[in-house]
Formats: sequence, C-alpha cells, structure tokens
Amino acid sequence: MATNRTFTMIKPDAVANGHIGAIINDITSAGFKIIALKYTQLTAETAGKFYEVHAARPFYKDLVAFMSSGPIVAAILEKENAIEDFRTLIGATNPAEAAEGTIRNKYAKSIDANAVHGSDSDENAAIEGDFFFSADERF
Repeated sequence: MATNRTFTMIKPDAVANGHIGAIINDITSAGFKIIALKYTQLTAETAGKFYEVHAARPFYKDLVAFMSSGPIVAAILEKENAIEDFRTLIGATNPAEAAEGTIRNKYAKSIDANAVHGSDSDENAAIEGDFFFSADERF
C-alpha cells in the first residue's frame, strides 16, 4: 500500500559542497512537502545500523565511513507517488548516468559521493523515516 511518503538524506558530500539549500529547493519545487527535517551527523555506529542491510557487501565499510564523515540532512517528504517521483528527481545512482537536471546530475561527484539517498520502496521509506524521526518530529 503506497503511503505517498519517502525518505531522503542529503549526504556528507553535498552538505560539504554547500548544496543543502539548492537541493531542498529542487525537492520543494518538484511538489514535495517536507514532513520532517533534521541536520545531524551519523556516528560510525548509527551509520552501520542504518546500512546494516548491506553489511555483507564489499562496499559496506567504505559506505559507513563516508556516511559518518560529516553532517547530513535527513527528511521525510510527502507527495502523491512519492517513491517513484523522488527517484526520478534524484536520478541514477551513478551521476554520469543521471538524466540532465536531476539532483545527482547537478550536485553529485561520483557513484559513491552521489549527493542524496532516496528510499526504494514504501516499506523502506517507513523504516528509514522511523530510524531518524519520532512521531512528534513530523508535521
């Protein structure tokens, strides 16, 4: 059942490069409503928990190190068809393959430093949103 909500993170590379405002503008200009927003930094432990689904993969340690290397912006977004529309807005994981005008095309530097995370399903959006936000932090 679609919830019309998705979860995103502006990753440490995009934060360090000063793209928070531009990315949030792209998101809201695409019709997404911000339900929750948090500027924070993950520890290696919290990044490891968030990405534990990838623990057996060879890139896991590098991913955890990268995601805990600097501040991130976490957000829950709402819009009809949120998951699919947001994944279209952010573009392909590899910015070299991302469509022109997408967030990753404009702000990402590499497949690893790809500016933003976007949930891939309603189930994961709920899990990921719950990881960062309590009920009283959602508006």
